[in-house]
Amino acid sequence: MLKLAIPNKGALSDAAMRMLAGAGYRTNRRGRQLSIRDDATDTTIFFLRPRDIAIAVAEGTIDAGITGRDLLLDAGVDAFEMRALGFGRATMRFAAPRGVFTDVHSLQGARIATSFDRLLASHLREQGVEASIVHLDGAVESSIMLGVADAIADVVETGTTLKAAGLDVFGDPILSSEAVLITTRKARGNPQLDVLDRRLHGVMVARDYVLMDYNVHATMLEQAAAITPGFESPTVSHLRDPEWVAVRALVKRGGLNDVMDDLHALGARAILVTEVMSCRL
Repeated sequence: MLKLAIPNKGALSDAAMRMLAGAGYRTNRRGRQLSIRDDATDTTIFFLRPRDIAIAVAEGTIDAGITGRDLLLDAGVDAFEMRALGFGRATMRFAAPRGVFTDVHSLQGARIATSFDRLLASHLREQGVEASIVHLDGAVESSIMLGVADAIADVVETGTTLKAAGLDVFGDPILSSEAVLITTRKARGNPQLDVLDRRLHGVMVARDYVLMDYNVHATMLEQAAAITPGFESPTVSHLRDPEWVAVRALVKRGGLNDVMDDLHALGARAILVTEVMSCRL
């Protein structure tokens, strides 16, 4: 059996549930249900506080978890990132009232409020900066107004909350974070974990790619294949008209319309695009 932990609430929890559902896992949680048993995949999904997931994984009570990279690194435990999952992206930044500080080195001797003590301490050491770290579990943005800190270090998604508190980010980012699948070396041998990893990767590829079909004159096949190379190679089928072939390939969603325009200019016709729900590569 695989024991998997995901955040118990918030945007990270909702996105993790959607990805797991897309990967074929049971996710119909009732109210504040603490766990879901999925017999089909021999998996139990536990709902934990995001900050507790890395600790539970490292202690071996949970085989794997989905949490933020920032929370994993700040926990300072013996667990590692198995796969970045492409959602929950955020950046850890310094912020203060405008014009007070310019970069990390200007924080020498300052008081910095944060919920990420280990991450901040490690970054300051790397930069050769000595400053006082003020630990707060929440409402870090209020610490300057309350007079307990001169600057803050916090994870920023849109920056709206910082602006509302009269703060501006400054200096280089401390860390780029996103949701990650984490585990330990001991749990890495669990076959259900390999299945989970492949399924999540399949969902991620499906979100980034579409399936494109089109017909093209046989003399233009090599040029068309250069436009749509697929992963290993496009699939090519002969049509009833021996001068034409049908081509199928995975295409990056982001450049979809440019690819269609290029194919049409090459003489391709019947260009069709199909959504991909999941895949294995």
